[in-house]
Amino acid sequence: MSGNALPTTADLLATALVVRLPMRTRFRGLTMRETMVFRGPAGWGEFGPFVEYDDDEASAWLAAGIEAAYQGPPPPVRDVIAINATVPAVPASEVAGILARYPGASTAKVKVAEPGQTLDDDVARVAAARAGVARVRIDANGKWTVAEAIRAIRAIGDVEYVEQPCATVEELAEVRRAVGVPIAADESIRKAADPYRVVAADAADVAIVKVAPLGGMRATLEIADAIGLPVVVSSALDSAVGISAGLAAAAALPNLDHACGLGTGALFGADVAVPFLPAGGAVTTRWFGPDHIVDRGAVPLADGRRERWWRDRLIRCHALLSARGVDHDRD
Repeated sequence: MSGNALPTTADLLATALVVRLPMRTRFRGLTMRETMVFRGPAGWGEFGPFVEYDDDEASAWLAAGIEAAYQGPPPPVRDVIAINATVPAVPASEVAGILARYPGASTAKVKVAEPGQTLDDDVARVAAARAGVARVRIDANGKWTVAEAIRAIRAIGDVEYVEQPCATVEELAEVRRAVGVPIAADESIRKAADPYRVVAADAADVAIVKVAPLGGMRATLEIADAIGLPVVVSSALDSAVGISAGLAAAAALPNLDHACGLGTGALFGADVAVPFLPAGGAVTTRWFGPDHIVDRGAVPLADGRRERWWRDRLIRCHALLSARGVDHDRD
């Protein structure tokens, strides 16, 4: 850490835009994705923690946005990133249409364990995805109990891995011992006080890492290196600005053997910039530098009340980062 001071809130808010991006399909319970972007000397950064997150959790997302805007991407070792298709908890009849938005993708991540749906719905959705791609991974977002997870995994059958079947590290370890399918940890890394517990507990085979909630590209690379598991870089339902940071982290990893969840721009009906849409099952990295202009007339902006809410939130989270002595230089 170099001790470089945080930019001021006035600096961040001077270029900040609060946007409401329409979703093509309900995802994570959302039909609109609300987020903030701002510009710094290295380019654009995003501050988009979900609205229900408290300031302590949200402050890591601000650190990630500041890193992007004021430091820019780490040195890459590749510029093309294989991505997975992302299938929301839609009826099986809609899966083929979702997969068509990801031309060339050979892997699909299918959401399961949606409240109000049944295991039969999950089995049918996964089967429909298998009909369109070579590999399927599933994501339960920690919604199953251990018993439900074991039953569901056996019913769904062969998958590349099961992402966060249960909420706790101990439950992940129990499920992992009971099934023959690899287990991936997501929330148990990005929401944990100690992201390395999944390794100590022998609870996961794959680590899902997300730049925004982990505090930035360089923090993500540090965790990926220390955790010692195969890594998948995924989106936190980011705008194109946030996706560019996710791709930059994936591009800088020494090893990247799995398709990444960075094609979620296909879920948006509008974006803050030209979205990263897959071709041939992959996307090419691109950085939105300081000369990039976000066309306010082409982006759906939040109303004044929501803009004030986000600006106030940024100020509170900035105060938390300042109190912790966080700077924006991790090199």
